[in-house]
Amino acid sequence: MVLKRNVGLLEGLRYQGKGPMLTFILHRISGLSMVTFIGLHILASLLMKQAFSSNAGILLNKIYENWIFQIFIFFCVLFHSINGLRIVILDFWPKLIEHQREAIWLEWCIFLPIFGLAMYLLILKGLGT
Repeated sequence: MVLKRNVGLLEGLRYQGKGPMLTFILHRISGLSMVTFIGLHILASLLMKQAFSSNAGILLNKIYENWIFQIFIFFCVLFHSINGLRIVILDFWPKLIEHQREAIWLEWCIFLPIFGLAMYLLILKGLGT
């Protein structure tokens, strides 16, 4: 049995899922970013040990030490963990799924102050003040 959908590309791009769709996309992007970061971090460690291409490992480590990159990785880790916690709570208590939008607002209310404080400290460190 084949499921037929008559939805074109333009109609699909116009979908406005708002909060739930935004968290869905950000969860996937942050997870993929963390996996990529860990893979490149392992590769940098391997390259640092090898004599033939230690410059590439040093270059990757300099990128990791950059305060802008650290803000991005912290965003990914913090958002992924808080959103994952929301998903786990909704999975354990399925009756709360009808309050999903409120849970997303609560998630952002927890995420933004923590991320704002961390971003402030990382920017101070990056600017050397």
